[in-house]
Order: sequence, then C-alpha cells, then structure tokens
Amino acid sequence: MTLADRVRYADFHSRIMSAEDAAALIPAGGNVGMSGFTGAGYPKAIPQALARRIEAERAAGRPFRVSVWTGASTAPELDGALAQVDGIEMRLPFQSDPVCRDKINTGQMHFSDMHLSHVAQHAWFGFLGRLDVAVVEVLGILPDGRLIPSTAVGNNKTWLDLADKVILEVNTQVPEQMDGMHDIYYGTAVPPHRKPIPMTQPHERIGEPYLRVDPAKVVAVVATHQGDRNTRFAAPDAVSNQIAGHIIDFLQHEVRQGRLPRDLLPLQSGVGNVANAVLAGLLTGPFENLTGFTEVLQDGMLELIKSGKMVSASATAISLSSAALADFHANIDFYRERILLRPQEISNHPELVRRLGIIAMNAMIEADIYGNVNSTHLMGSSMMNGIGGSGDFARNSYLSFFVTPSVAKGGAISCIVPMCSHVDHTEHDVQILVTEQGLADLRGLSPRQRAQVIIDRCAHPDFRPLLQDYFDRAQRAGGQHTPHILGEALSWHQRCLATGSMRP
Repeated sequence: MTLADRVRYADFHSRIMSAEDAAALIPAGGNVGMSGFTGAGYPKAIPQALARRIEAERAAGRPFRVSVWTGASTAPELDGALAQVDGIEMRLPFQSDPVCRDKINTGQMHFSDMHLSHVAQHAWFGFLGRLDVAVVEVLGILPDGRLIPSTAVGNNKTWLDLADKVILEVNTQVPEQMDGMHDIYYGTAVPPHRKPIPMTQPHERIGEPYLRVDPAKVVAVVATHQGDRNTRFAAPDAVSNQIAGHIIDFLQHEVRQGRLPRDLLPLQSGVGNVANAVLAGLLTGPFENLTGFTEVLQDGMLELIKSGKMVSASATAISLSSAALADFHANIDFYRERILLRPQEISNHPELVRRLGIIAMNAMIEADIYGNVNSTHLMGSSMMNGIGGSGDFARNSYLSFFVTPSVAKGGAISCIVPMCSHVDHTEHDVQILVTEQGLADLRGLSPRQRAQVIIDRCAHPDFRPLLQDYFDRAQRAGGQHTPHILGEALSWHQRCLATGSMRP
C-alpha cells in the first residue's frame, strides 16, 4: 500500500513531505493539537521529528517548547519523545507517560488536568488560547479532500476546525476496512446556539463517516507505516476477579429488584485489568444483548462483541493488546457493523450519559470513609495520569462504580483512608465502591452510614480496625454530620511519606 493509494486528493500531492520538513512548520511557543486517545490514533513520525528539532535547537542555545493538546494519553513516540527533550511547556488534558509524569511532578512541565468532555468546548470557547497547528493521524484522504479517521477520533474534529495550520500524518498500516466505522457529528455549537443532540440509543448514527478539513489550511502530508503502541494487559488476577464478581452479583441483584432491565443498560468501563476482568465476568454471566457506550474499546468489550453477548459498542478509540488487535484485523468486516467511533465530545457528553442511563465503572487511587474519591494524585501532591473521563460519567450515570484493590504496595498502603489526600469525585457523585473485600452500596445513605458500610465491606482486614477506631473517636468529638479528627485525618498519608507505609 503506497501513500498515493491513500492520498486520493490530488491537490495534496504537492504537500507530501518528510516528517522533518513538516516538524519545521511548527512554531516555537505554539499550541499544537495532536490526535491520540489512550494509546491509539496518535501521530508517530512528526512528534519524533519535532523532538529531534527541539534537541538541536537547544544545543544551539535556542530553547524551544510547545504546548500539546490531545484527546487523552498517547504513547512514548509522542509524549515520551517530547518530554524527554524538555519540549512541552503545557500538557492537557490527560497523560500516562512516565517521563511526562516525572516532568510534571518535578515542576518542569505544566499540566492542566481536565474532564475529557470539556476539552473541545473549552477550545471552542477560546478558554485555552489560539490553536496554532493540528497534527492529526488519518488512515486516508478521499478524492474530495475529506479525511478517513484512524483508530481514535478524540478531539480531531475540533483541532481540524480551529487550527491555523494542519499537518496530516497518513498511516498506511491502519487497515482501510476501518472506513465506515466512524460517526462524526457536526451538530454541536457554541451557546446560545446549541441544539439537542439527536441520539436516544448508543448504536444510532447521528453524523458522517469522515472528518472535514479546509484544504487551504493543510500545509503538510506525511507518511507513516507504524501501528499504535499496543496496550499490554496482564491476565486478570485473583483480586481483579473478586472485584468483578462483586459487580456481577450486584447487577444481578438490581435486575431481580426491577431496577435494571435483563439486558442491563449501556456499559462504560475505564481502562485496565480490573475493567477487563469485569467484562470477562459478563462474558460468562446471564446477561444478553448488551450495549457499550464508552471512551475506549479494549479487549474485554471486543470479546463480548465477538461472542454475541454485546450487540453494539460506541467509543472514541480502540486500544487493544496484540492478540486482540490481530483478531480485530482478521474480522474487521464483522466488527465494522457493530462498532462506532465518535468524537470524545459525544462519547463523554454528560447529557448523553444521563439520557442513555450508562452503567459506569472506573478505577480510583483511594476513597475515604465518606465516599470521596481520589482518581489522580499520589499522597496529595503527585500527579498519576489525570481525571480522564471518570467525572463525565460518575456524576451523570444511572449507576456509577469506583473500583480498586483494598491495598497497594504489597499491603503497605490502604486504599480506604480516613480522608482523601485529594478529591476528584465528591461523595455526592459516588454511588458504589468496590474492592476485592466487597461492595459498598452508598445510595441514599448519610455520611455516617456510608462510613460504616465502607469500613465493613471495602477496607482490608489489616486496616479495618484502624479505620473503625478513627471513626469511633471522631464520633465522640466535634460535628457529627461528617465526623473527622482534623489533626489525624491525613496522618496516614504523612506516615507513608515518612516511613513508606501507612501501618502504625
């Protein structure tokens, strides 16, 4: 497959160039919107060429940095390469790269952690400043200049619309048979001109299969033939399977109580081994005709579709292990009829999440005894990855689960604590907490009732007596709506910073 076979818009042929020449068109100090969402659909060649240029400029005594906006996390070829040469001034809205993380936590890089549903609209509102350049991976260009999206849609529609200049990276390794798998909705508008999004079922098409771009803005077309950095998922371990079992049992209970239909409601799951374990549990569970409305379609959901348990899935990206990706390519005609990839302003849209009645399952770092959840910060100050889309779903879902093992670092750290060191999701947005120890249904409970249920059902036995002692003593002093001992509330974190363990 040659580049000419993929670039069928004749006027772009004169703009085909090397990644180095394209990177030279990106201005120092500029805001650059790049494609990419959870390791899928990110440009590969241009960021690495830009990193080489930044390194050369610095060696010549001309410091060079850019601000990078994406859909979510990318991969070492983008985040890692640019962070390694200290080339990123501001990063938003989400990252998972270890070099980026180190730069953020040592104060060498600014990071704006944002709800993923907010990014496109904040760009449209002008809150983020001018977008100088868009660098977007596509799998092909049609004869009329429209773009065939790649393995992630993310914020690409917005970047293409807003950027002063556009650089396209055409990835000839992405199979052409993905053409038709995308649903790009162009009906959003800036207030006061917004209209309702015409979707009542997760499988409905409301847009068109292609991205639009003003041909006059396209300054470069670059070829690449490199796959996404495939996510490596370990097989679900005993803890993940226990968490999954609690969730499956709870969903069956809700069906018996008449609070859920027998085919449930559309499912959203975060990325990771626990999420895949839950989806694997659904594979052997009693539920049929499932649907998905999520951000990232990963291995577990693909397996549900393949088995016939799930009839359709809507997402903004596909991020698969090597084995799952091989299956996806081998059966792409089958999957194309059952999967839709949309912009993240649709996949994460809070009003759609509420309208469709999503069942959301997201990971957390820690929860406190009153149900506040920390999804982002280690020991209160150090960024892990970011809030991602968890907040988009948590506040608006029909059911919202937050999951974690009860302990971390070999049992040195309790993931259930007296008070969270950082709060991303307040107790008002958290319905259900799950660890391998059990499930705490917090719906309709007061703070003191929540605390007892969380301690009894979610805390690890090694820490449960300590939490109970804290809660009992807190109830004997001070205000009694949400009892705390402020001098001790964060003492577990302080002890961990001092000794490496929360254990006394």
